[in-house]
Amino acid sequence: MNFTKHANIRVKALKLANLISYRKGSIVSREIINKKTGTVTIFAFDKDESLSEHTVPFDALVYILDGEAMILISGKPYSVKRDEIITMPANKPHSLRALKKFKMLLIMIRA
Repeated sequence: MNFTKHANIRVKALKLANLISYRKGSIVSREIINKKTGTVTIFAFDKDESLSEHTVPFDALVYILDGEAMILISGKPYSVKRDEIITMPANKPHSLRALKKFKMLLIMIRA
């Protein structure tokens, strides 16, 4: 991959879902942007993989690139599928479980 740098951000049109691959029995992540004001990370979850309940002090947005996940926010379940988004408010407990293998884009806003 050849990138052109502009203001310390790599510039090139790419298919987001192709930047990460599934790995059997695993969760894979790849950070795209990491700034003081926030991060952008893509994840690939194999079926039945999960993240246990946790909280973060920042608002976040999840965009499902592929597959389907169950996201619990403050104990309430949300089934999210390809091309859907969900917001996760700061300081609210949340967890994720792959109903099918899925890929997601996580945008976390720190400011």
